Amino acid sequence: MESNGGEGSADWTAMVMAFRGGVTVRDRKFKLRSFPSCFVGFEAVQWLVDHGFAANEEDAVRLGDSMIHAGVFHHVLREHSFKNENLFYRFAEHEDHGGVDVSKGLVSWGDLIFPSFSGGHESFQPDVERDLDGSTADHKLTVARAVQPLDKYNLELLDKVHPATWKDPVAKSKYHLVVIGAGAGGLVSAAGAAGVGAKVALIEAHLLGGDCLNVGCVPSKTLITSAKAAWQMKNTTRLQELGLTLDGEVRVDFGKVMERVRKVRAEIAENDSAARFATKLGVDVYLGYGQFISENTIEVNGQKLQFAKAVIATGGSPQIPPIEGMKELLDEYITEQPGSLPILTNETVFNLTELPPNLGVIGTGAIGLELAQSFQRLGSNVIMFGRSGRILPKDDLDLATILQDQMVNEGVSFHLNSEYLSVKKEGSKLLLVIREDGHERSFAFDAILVAAGRAPNVKGMGLEMARVKYDLKEGIKIGDNYATSNSNIFAVGDCASAFQFTHVADFMARAVIRNALFFGKEKFSSLIVPWCTYTEPEVAHVGIFPKDASSRGFDVETYEKYFKDNDRAISEGETQGVVRIHVKKGSDTIIGASVVGSHAGDLISEITLAMNAGVGLGKLASVIHPYPTEADAIRACGDLYNRTRLTLPIRGLFRQLLRLKM
Repeated sequence: MESNGGEGSADWTAMVMAFRGGVTVRDRKFKLRSFPSCFVGFEAVQWLVDHGFAANEEDAVRLGDSMIHAGVFHHVLREHSFKNENLFYRFAEHEDHGGVDVSKGLVSWGDLIFPSFSGGHESFQPDVERDLDGSTADHKLTVARAVQPLDKYNLELLDKVHPATWKDPVAKSKYHLVVIGAGAGGLVSAAGAAGVGAKVALIEAHLLGGDCLNVGCVPSKTLITSAKAAWQMKNTTRLQELGLTLDGEVRVDFGKVMERVRKVRAEIAENDSAARFATKLGVDVYLGYGQFISENTIEVNGQKLQFAKAVIATGGSPQIPPIEGMKELLDEYITEQPGSLPILTNETVFNLTELPPNLGVIGTGAIGLELAQSFQRLGSNVIMFGRSGRILPKDDLDLATILQDQMVNEGVSFHLNSEYLSVKKEGSKLLLVIREDGHERSFAFDAILVAAGRAPNVKGMGLEMARVKYDLKEGIKIGDNYATSNSNIFAVGDCASAFQFTHVADFMARAVIRNALFFGKEKFSSLIVPWCTYTEPEVAHVGIFPKDASSRGFDVETYEKYFKDNDRAISEGETQGVVRIHVKKGSDTIIGASVVGSHAGDLISEITLAMNAGVGLGKLASVIHPYPTEADAIRACGDLYNRTRLTLPIRGLFRQLLRLKM
């Protein structure tokens, strides 16, 4: 038999079945420790060669590695690849971490829904507060309603992140770590803890991958890519500057755009899948609602999970502002009542298959701005509403204005001093009524997107039974070591932090693994947090703002380099924006920075690295950057700083030294 048959082929399946039945599996011992139901690596290699599945030992090792990659078996401690050595391996079916229950005859959502379906620093964190003034929806989206339409890509997604017939494992007597919530923070907590040998349980009631995979980072950035391409073709002024002419009308197939969003999401979902965490990482996966019933026990689907430590990573939900009629219309739409109209949030906007001709967006933070610009570029007429008089309230006003001006140029309208009065149905339209400058105004939309902040998910978990303190608006109360009021329970991500970013949840989880399971003393305040709004231009920031510095008792000096003076930006025609770096007065210690530009999210990472490594702005001036690049603006800020060190006395000294050289 050829040894390179593809996974899933008839030859591959036959080989795996024969291997399972032929290799010797029994209990083993090593250094007084017992390992039940194992086989030995060198014996398995010999079996594959003797039975003609491998031409030689090297070929057998490659076959074994491919079976490990496919989840057929794994090293008992998950520390080794397949080797021709005296190492113990175990078949996946000999461990119970949960899995699809094939005994029910339903192995996918396609079968279930469509039976005939064929297809260590000083804290440099800015002062950030949650902007909460509202509530969440009364009705939560069911799993099948959460992703629409139920085409082949969404069914593939569901099969990965919430298998229809998943069978929970039998609970261990006690876990080192139980994690509630399988978003970014929960997945990192579970995978990291399992990777160091801990017994880990992961509980998720909805979709593994959380917001980032399903209704956040992944679908939004995929949509932004299509929208950017559409704008590049529609922007005739820009094309003419480049010497290009596009004959004919640019047409956007919104259905195809959203199909690609679903396809990309389903492809990426494998990394967050229930099967991967159970089979390849050795995590016990439970699909259901977890609830604390004591200080060290969680109940899920009738089983009681006792833990030494626990992590709460339940994320957040869209906040619904208290506008008359809004909550009722949203709940109608979520529950698919006849005649309901699309009141959208980030949880439902990616389910659209038809472009709304007129879209209203409530909220002027990152989510609202990214989606507003994208829908405008794809063909909607977009109007944005806010109450604060500006967009991006966390960022510098002048930098946010650069983005606002660009969006106005693209056709987006802004009403930033709105007092929301009501929203109601009027025929096939949604009528939003506001008061602005003392006058009442009405706007008719085909859909309204609510992007007015996020509220922490803290209800219904029995936190009182666990003696965990929380607030419905601020979330779970944690100390600087990430621990809650119950020292054995930790919290990460949106449910516990005002920094509501995937990368923050990720790094909170990494710290919690060290603090909870070992002797770590990681502090939340030591995290240097960058963020980026993925509009065009992008708006990025890291560290603190000058207003934060003044409240902390020190002065700031700021150095700027505008892209209109950057050769690469000029050649690209992307001269909007600036690199702005703040240092402590009297030193080159970088305390914060902002970037507005086409690649701001990438550029801010270099400054973040410098802050983490303690590299001052003066040192950045000596870092050679390729020419021409927009990143060279960072080095240029370093030059500006170094010039300030050339005081009059020093200049005089240099002149005297030069005279001696003559």
